[in-house]
Amino acid sequence: MRHWYKDKARAERLEREERAGKSSAPRTPVRTRRGEDAPEYIGGRNPVLEALRGGVPASALYVAQRIDNDDRVKESLRIAADRGIALLEATREKLDRLTEGGVHQGVALQIPAYEYAHPDDLVRQAQDAAEVPLIVALDGVTDPRNLGAVARSATAFGAHGLVVPSRRSAGVTAGAWKTSAGTLATMTVARAANLTATLREYREAGLFVIGLDGEGSVDVGDANLLDSPLVVVVGSEGKGLSRLVKEACDLVVRIPMNAAAESLNAGVAAGIALYEVARHRKR
Repeated sequence: MRHWYKDKARAERLEREERAGKSSAPRTPVRTRRGEDAPEYIGGRNPVLEALRGGVPASALYVAQRIDNDDRVKESLRIAADRGIALLEATREKLDRLTEGGVHQGVALQIPAYEYAHPDDLVRQAQDAAEVPLIVALDGVTDPRNLGAVARSATAFGAHGLVVPSRRSAGVTAGAWKTSAGTLATMTVARAANLTATLREYREAGLFVIGLDGEGSVDVGDANLLDSPLVVVVGSEGKGLSRLVKEACDLVVRIPMNAAAESLNAGVAAGIALYEVARHRKR
């Protein structure tokens, strides 16, 4: 079962990518700030297998020397080989370093840095498909798992893409890929240098901007703009929408809920709002 690819040039290239954005690599795992162009790594037999099954783009699968090949490892090797992903042996120490000390169980999957779209591309995608634009923007969402969950909801209810700020925001990382269950492979994510300015540009292009906030003036299901070209802005669970973003919205809506639940996380809130949009558009 150990059908390794010994492509020296490819291995050397992967080594260079691995070092991108880092200083000299220490022998002990240390959490360092990755450069934007540096690859991400998913560690662990179940997460790696789920990522490969979900079609997550990957450039290399690292497997520990003398690993105990259970069914998960065997299937991961088979999928990687079928997709032309490089299969490379690695020491346990190297896997510790690649996964920054995380639990890897002898396997790690290298994911290249995500190539973000421009916010205007999302409108063009909707126009090319002759569909009414539906875009989801995230304001202050810093947990990549929430981004992945929003991507799942956006895919389920027909959104044309996500917009995230370039600063102080979650990006498309290994954590986001895992939570998205593969939907990020088809959901376009754009990065905005200034989210407030981007929302204003969307309004100038004819889209309406609806923000989700607990202090909204109307329930989301009662909003009268849901069948229009639309941007749905989702804030963080704790702080909600920032002041400037809220001022850039045409309408701020709330999700009705019991007082015992102060707020919902971004993934759940986006799912509820996008369901309402889809329901109104069908009707």
